[in-house]
Amino acid sequence: MMRILQILAAALILVHAGAHAAGDIDAGKAKSASCAACHGADGNSPSGAFPTIAGQYQDYPMRAMQDYQTGKRKNPIMTSMAAPLTDQDRADLAAYYSSQKSSLYTPRYADE
Repeated sequence: MMRILQILAAALILVHAGAHAAGDIDAGKAKSASCAACHGADGNSPSGAFPTIAGQYQDYPMRAMQDYQTGKRKNPIMTSMAAPLTDQDRADLAAYYSSQKSSLYTPRYADE
């Protein structure tokens, strides 16, 4: 019986760890004002001092913001910006920025 409970507990932990809130692009855009000061309105940084975050895969900015919150990543500005964000805030911001076209790359096609 104890073994079954251990297996069920492990399964529950794995399911919970893999689940995260679905991001809403419009909500992310509404929440992005403070990000825009450094990263640009659409995530394309106007300065080389700050990274372009437009066009990133959704999981990357979500993990980065979480890592700033937990101290795994160190940057005083980003740590303070990420600190108040909820899981839903991170998901919404990631959805918005991942939906934006990045200025860092342009696909080249044979007919160009």
